[in-house]
Amino acid sequence: MSLVLSLLVDPARPILDRRLVDRARKAAGEAGDPAWLAPGAACDIAVGSDADLAVIRQALGDAPVDANLIPATARRKRLLIADMDSTVVTTETLDEIAAHAGLKEVIAAITRRSMNGEIDFPTALRERVAMLRGLAVDALGKTLEQTELTSGARTLVQTMKTHGAFTALVSGGFTYFTSAIGRRCGFDLDRSNVLGTADGALTGELVGPILDRTAKLDSLKELSAARGLTLADTIAVGDGANDLDMLGAAGFGVAFHAKPAVNAETRIQVRHSDLTALLYLQGYRRDELVGG
Repeated sequence: MSLVLSLLVDPARPILDRRLVDRARKAAGEAGDPAWLAPGAACDIAVGSDADLAVIRQALGDAPVDANLIPATARRKRLLIADMDSTVVTTETLDEIAAHAGLKEVIAAITRRSMNGEIDFPTALRERVAMLRGLAVDALGKTLEQTELTSGARTLVQTMKTHGAFTALVSGGFTYFTSAIGRRCGFDLDRSNVLGTADGALTGELVGPILDRTAKLDSLKELSAARGLTLADTIAVGDGANDLDMLGAAGFGVAFHAKPAVNAETRIQVRHSDLTALLYLQGYRRDELVGG
């Protein structure tokens, strides 16, 4: 199989230079000249099928470069499924809601363990939501006002849509946030969990079935099949253990600034770049990017 070595850095700090590229090429063995997708930020290098990604990453050392081996053909995907918390947005929205109840540190500790796969996600979600019983609903609006998109999120969605892809925000978070963030980025669809409310306050319960790692995988399969696509035609991105099943099944499953347990099981990893990395992994050039 023909492979491409993708080298990426944070586009806000375009430090990818010939020195770093040559270090990676040497480690890859038989390698072509770099094809620049974004000067200083992203390039592709044709490599032999025996290239060893671990050796390449070791050669780059502490340099903030994302190195990944990608099949050279059929790179552009026609379905994007994205996690929301700590992926499309910079925070864990449940933790931020908890701040309004004075419980952020307690709930964030549970979140960290759940996202690293140390606690069953549905159990952890019910436990954290129950702790918020009686919190005024207006805490959700205050949290949303403070929620920021991850750099490159809107560009990722708008570029893929412009090139004919379907985009879905599928989250273990809550519909209050996914509906608003979905509109902000331009996602075609959003799915998540529903918080129970009554008399202007949270009930401490969830409404309906929990959207967990199995439901994320089911969404990937359902949305691809509905469009006559194979799983090879898809790209998925997330950071937590709740995302592992969909990341493993997608054509490109991208661990984005992910927890250690997720990086350990995911082939494509983005640790330094922003979400435009998903476009460069698909071979888009900077002059093809849309939105911002």
